[in-house]
Amino acid sequence: MTSMTLTTQLLDVSDLEITGDGVTIAPISFRLAAGQRLTLLGETGSGKSLIAQAIMGTLPPGLAAQGSLEIAGVTYPANAPQSRQALWGRTLALLPQEPWNALDPTMRALPQVAETHRFVAGKTAADAQAAAKAELSRLGLAHALHKLPGELSGGMAQRVAFAAASAAGAAMVIADEPTKGLDAPRRDEVVELLASTPERGGALLTITHDIEVARRLGGEVIILRKGQVVERGPAEVLLNHPNTEYAQRLLAAEPSRWPDPPVFRGHAEAPVVSAQGLAMTRGGRELFSQLEVSLRPGEIVGAVGPSGCGKSTLGDILLGVTRPNQGRVDYHQSIPVLGRQKLYQDPPAAFSPHWTLAQLLADLQRRHRFDPARVAPLLQRLGLDDHLLARRPGEISGGELQRFAMLRVLLLEPRFLFADEPTSRLDPVTQQHTLSLLIELAREQGCAVMLVSHDPALIEKVCDRQMALTLAG
Repeated sequence: MTSMTLTTQLLDVSDLEITGDGVTIAPISFRLAAGQRLTLLGETGSGKSLIAQAIMGTLPPGLAAQGSLEIAGVTYPANAPQSRQALWGRTLALLPQEPWNALDPTMRALPQVAETHRFVAGKTAADAQAAAKAELSRLGLAHALHKLPGELSGGMAQRVAFAAASAAGAAMVIADEPTKGLDAPRRDEVVELLASTPERGGALLTITHDIEVARRLGGEVIILRKGQVVERGPAEVLLNHPNTEYAQRLLAAEPSRWPDPPVFRGHAEAPVVSAQGLAMTRGGRELFSQLEVSLRPGEIVGAVGPSGCGKSTLGDILLGVTRPNQGRVDYHQSIPVLGRQKLYQDPPAAFSPHWTLAQLLADLQRRHRFDPARVAPLLQRLGLDDHLLARRPGEISGGELQRFAMLRVLLLEPRFLFADEPTSRLDPVTQQHTLSLLIELAREQGCAVMLVSHDPALIEKVCDRQMALTLAG
């Protein structure tokens, strides 16, 4: 870790305000001293990530910050973003929400992490290589050292991005949704790594919608909604005995507290998609063998298992975009190729970054001739403001983009939908509402859904039945 400054006050945010392009984040103030932890918790689009970007000096175009920031004893105006660039990696580190935007797609995992150890932390080439290998192995990626980002699952890519961003040992760490898409054991490992920063004398600012992560990190918690601070206080108090109505509703929306799903009554109908004797290997490792799968119209089937066990590969096989090593997949004769659709785990990978969402929807409408009048009602049902259509994918929150991905797929009225962690970026309230809508529309349209999630409680409360994949060997 880099040498500590003489002051123990690592971050002092004073009256930070963010405005522009339909966004208003009310003035917020907080402090973080060495050894302290603060978690920003709240619904998607509430401004959590924008606060982190304002501190780093990386706000999207059209947004401006006001207020002042004191970082390691030096004061910076919030409206001068370039003033913080010299701090990146050494004093101020950001663990980004989107691993695909943080990783070089042409560089393999090991040299990607070693690069930070060498050129930011100042290690020799040999020491940087050894440190990167040890860190990736600790994160369960010993088998992926020489893989490109495109060859990794979303959870694996997220862990590589975590290792690269934290390699230089910056005293002030900002972690933006660091555990999304991770199974419980990997989530707990990342939480443990995050906690090591304040334990070594640094400070940690975490942005998350995962209430369990906030519980495990402890420290202070600030709950945000629509750019306003709703409630703040010690984690052990606020997360167990919230005072405000919204905080109570947020905590009550954890998947384990959801009602049971509506009963599926279509067991007698012919399957939309079925597969027999599926077997698949990747990189010399067997993912699964002799796997049997079938989904009927309107049925929701859950798929669970640790990162890298083959859930996304199974979905690609059922969609017909990947051939299995063995076995066959059959589709109902009434289903066209476009009737098979996928909701991607990482929506930034599914959208062109150069065009506005309005243009992308217009292109989709011209190609597939759906009724454009269907867009506005679906936007409303998904809780999306139409002013977001004027922005590019990288200019909205991850949760908002995830719901736009769902909008785009539902406009095509699929008969089989493979939903790969479709709500991993959503807070509990929005997640419950969005999945309820997905189930409702699947039942209405006779769409079979395979839903992937690392959250067993969510699968239990949403799906009609479930299948579990494991890591072989």
